[in-house]
Parts: sequence; C-alpha cells; structure tokens
Amino acid sequence: MKIEDFDFHGKEFQFGSLERIMKKNGFIHEGQWDYERVTFDYKMLDKTDDATYFLRIQAFAVQGEIPKEDAEVQLLTPFLGRHYYPHGVEYDEDFPNKIVTKCKNKIESVYNELVEADK
Repeated sequence: MKIEDFDFHGKEFQFGSLERIMKKNGFIHEGQWDYERVTFDYKMLDKTDDATYFLRIQAFAVQGEIPKEDAEVQLLTPFLGRHYYPHGVEYDEDFPNKIVTKCKNKIESVYNELVEADK
C-alpha cells in the first residue's frame, strides 16, 4: 500500500541528515543499501492478529554516493506491507486502520524533522 497523503515523493535531502532522523524515529537500514539506493524499514508487531508490518521509505542518490554524509538523496513514496513467513512481504491488501494511522503519524514526524533540519 502506497501512502501518498504527504508531499514526500521527490523531496531531496542530505543522506547524513536523513540517516540520523530515520534512526531517531526507529527506522533501520541494515544491509539494505548500495551506493545508489537505500531502504529504511520501521517494523510494527501487532499482537492482536499476530502480524508483522513494515513501513518502508526508500531513496536514491541524485548526487554523490550512499553512505556519504553529503550525498543528496531523493525520497520515494512510502509504502506499507505485511510480512508472511516464509514468503515475504505483501503490499496489496487491506491494512488495519490503527497500523495505517501509525504509519501516517510516523511519516509526518520524519518529514517535519527533515524539513526542519534542511533549513
């Protein structure tokens, strides 16, 4: 599920700022990057239906190389998926409102911090 409620797609930031803000907000990117692309994941466990969800925010380098602090990266539209063992993450399904709301709040927080850091 793409989360398109925000003016997120296409915005550019320095990788160093993005990485610090994403980590501060609970996102990880262990082993999920190369010199041109990066994926940040926020993992959510829902014990009511024994489900694991991932909010994913991706970016790609428009100038410089990831993981250099001064590399300029462009954000892509965030998306939400549910993990099914052992098959992987599915993105095309109905998600609980509480999970979607949590994702939107997380994206808004990240975006506001990025904009503030970019000033």
